[in-house]
Amino acid sequence: MSETHDYDLFVIGAGSGGVRAARLTALGGKRVAIAEEFRVGGTCVIRGCVPKKFMVMASDFAHQFETAEGYGWTVEASFDWPKFIQAKDVEIARLSGIYAANLGKAGVDLVHGRAILKDNHTVQILKKDGSIDREITADKILIATGGRPWSPEDMPGIEHAITSEEAFHLPELPKRILIAGGGYIAVEFAGIFAGLGVETTLIYRGPNILRGFDDDVRAHLAGDIEKRGIKVILGCQHESVEKTETGLVNHLANGMTIESDVVMFATGRMPYVKGLGLEKAGVELTEQGAIKVDGFSKTTADNIWAIGDVTDRMNLTPVAIREAVAFHQTVFRDNPQAFDYEAVATAVFSQPPVGVVGLSESEARHSCPGEVDVYLTRFRPMKYAFTGSDERVLMKLVVDAQSQKVVGVHIVGPEAPEMIQLAAIAVKAGLTKAQWDATCAVHPTMAEELVTLREKQHAGNMSAG
Repeated sequence: MSETHDYDLFVIGAGSGGVRAARLTALGGKRVAIAEEFRVGGTCVIRGCVPKKFMVMASDFAHQFETAEGYGWTVEASFDWPKFIQAKDVEIARLSGIYAANLGKAGVDLVHGRAILKDNHTVQILKKDGSIDREITADKILIATGGRPWSPEDMPGIEHAITSEEAFHLPELPKRILIAGGGYIAVEFAGIFAGLGVETTLIYRGPNILRGFDDDVRAHLAGDIEKRGIKVILGCQHESVEKTETGLVNHLANGMTIESDVVMFATGRMPYVKGLGLEKAGVELTEQGAIKVDGFSKTTADNIWAIGDVTDRMNLTPVAIREAVAFHQTVFRDNPQAFDYEAVATAVFSQPPVGVVGLSESEARHSCPGEVDVYLTRFRPMKYAFTGSDERVLMKLVVDAQSQKVVGVHIVGPEAPEMIQLAAIAVKAGLTKAQWDATCAVHPTMAEELVTLREKQHAGNMSAG
């Protein structure tokens, strides 16, 4: 360590990426500190993936009870929102405590407070009133402050709306909710509230939900969530929210008005860079407002790196963790590593859920040198055989016709996230369709369809997204 600095590494933000980088570096014998202004664990653990998954599981029981009746069960059930919220909060506190304890075991000094940059070697720790508590110097600084929800601040009545962060702490379950947005957060929360018996409306300005996903996936999921009771309004957006004695009146651009008890905006997330002092240290932003980094997560300032959602590269928790590992190897192990963003699997915990890895059909047709083969199937899950449900599973393989490599896998249906994790290994390894076909099926399962698809989809059958 340089004798002139307090630490070898100072990390701003104790989310998944920041914690991993801090622990690895400290375990390697370096002096490390990490600052967190809220709770250790970051977006994923405190106000993102983990509590959201608990909410998804809680809300899915209603669908499971309906299925159970088809199998001869008589189910009488009621849902206790305060009891669930309490149980969820206890578990989140436990997980946050584990993160903090692991930092301590690794020898990382945890600083509770907001850290901002004074220069490219100095951070200032602020008190709650915004005054400076102390200054800390470090040879190297890593910014891992994540992202925050975005909503249209200039829209009349926006002060009456909530974001996904407040949705985790509603004092009571509303009877009616309107969710603005068409991305994975909006779709997931629509499924959560609808599953818990809330009258749910999803409004999105685009032509279909889940922009950027495969068109067949988008169309299939839009149909299935409506079967679950969610009212979907596309090609329209908010103009204002008006508070009345009976609720919140949403005025839409198409002239419609919809009254709800809660309005939730899930219209995207932005890198959390406000007030960090980046300009003082010479850290530049992209045009989209993210911290500009190179392939090794180095910013435009000497001695400062950034990882995770604050860089707006691929905003997934496991990616932030891999970026942290690559940062540590590059900076402290003299082993330059850049994370490979190709064929990273992702899941949408909608109801039914989505699992995706690799290229969509459209992306493949733009990037593959020749023709693209598409294999697609839709079928009713065996579990729904007794229920009369017309909900279907969608499975789709996208194949580069020239190399015969499977370059994309898309699944909508029960356990899609679990299946896509293993499918991702095959796609990442570059296996061919023949190698998939040579894999013997496990019967009876849904996943067996992934290795038994034999007929190519003809152009005339392609669905318009």
